[in-house]
Amino acid sequence: MRALTWHGKRDVRVETVPDPVLKDPTDVIVRVTSTGVCGSDLHLYEVLGPYIDPGDILGHEPMGIVEEVGPDVTELSAGDRVVVPFNISCGHCFMCDRGLQSQCETTQVKERGTGAALFGYTKLYGQVPGGQAELLRVPFGNTLPIKVPTGPPDDRFVFLSDVLPTAWQAVEYADIPPGGTVTVLGLGPIGAMAARIALHRGASLVVGVDLVPERLSRAYGEGVKALDLRRYGKDLGNAIRDLTDGRGTDAVIDAVGMEAHGAPLAKAAHWGVGLLPNAVAGKLMDRAGVDRLGALHAAIDIVRRGGTISVSGVYGGALDPMPLLTMFDKQIQVRMGQANVRHWVDDILPLLTDEDPLGVDAFATHHMTLEDGPKAYQMFQDKEDGMIKTLLKP
Repeated sequence: MRALTWHGKRDVRVETVPDPVLKDPTDVIVRVTSTGVCGSDLHLYEVLGPYIDPGDILGHEPMGIVEEVGPDVTELSAGDRVVVPFNISCGHCFMCDRGLQSQCETTQVKERGTGAALFGYTKLYGQVPGGQAELLRVPFGNTLPIKVPTGPPDDRFVFLSDVLPTAWQAVEYADIPPGGTVTVLGLGPIGAMAARIALHRGASLVVGVDLVPERLSRAYGEGVKALDLRRYGKDLGNAIRDLTDGRGTDAVIDAVGMEAHGAPLAKAAHWGVGLLPNAVAGKLMDRAGVDRLGALHAAIDIVRRGGTISVSGVYGGALDPMPLLTMFDKQIQVRMGQANVRHWVDDILPLLTDEDPLGVDAFATHHMTLEDGPKAYQMFQDKEDGMIKTLLKP
């Protein structure tokens, strides 16, 4: 089969690799029909090389058609259409029973001290072959894949793999009061969808912050109060307080994470680690990694006293400094974590109707072939051609 594989910093290639095969009796093989390029994939493209090997297959946002099922699979048959959640969860352990599929005890990567394994996402999360490929082996065929109806285009359902549940959880964790206010930092795929969900769920004011003109324009057209970080800079908090009677918004969603704008010293550290041999760089990041925390520090400034910060952007630093005095004084609540995809499916599926209230049918800005995957990564990293969300078609 053809698959998009990692070979080094800013070096991904489409290669011919062996087809996956059934290994466990509850496995299924899915022929991928659409697969997303995620902002988290750019962390592998740019920062997290020490945790990935040349030839690893990337991608964690696939959907497709079941091609083969193991002997113990009873819930799916060949020909069924499914979306594959990005976190690999068994569906029946202590954590899964509590809706914490991202912490699944069956697939936790205990040797790394991390949560549930993920498709296509480094040794930290199991080094499982990903979904930017023609075929994908999916474990736990009775409980993990999400069966969806035939008929509507892939764009209607593919975002159930990551974007929709991650954005839904971000809004849920933000705990926006009825008719309340929220700031979304970062209007990439997750931030843009979180803004839409917050408006759909009744927020009276959604402020969206970014520095990419196309992202700001798109959010503005959807009813978001869009603020250009290039204009406001360090005055961003004051600008948002001016919109909220001097208090700040009830909640802030950090949809940026470790690659926030600014923080030149941390940026230089990321760049320098990328030049080290992987064995050395990995140990350094494990013990002394520091993220670019501009977005998180902005969230602490922007949120009103007694408000909530919801973090969906990925952080990986071992020694990130946090202003705990300010957080304590402002009585800020912080919630974060990988999305528990399966937990939110029943809330989201009823919205994927012909009315399409979340605008999923037109959410992707680009559709490209799998063979164009390397170009898609480069365009997404460089924010070219107004690219916000890309779906690859194997």
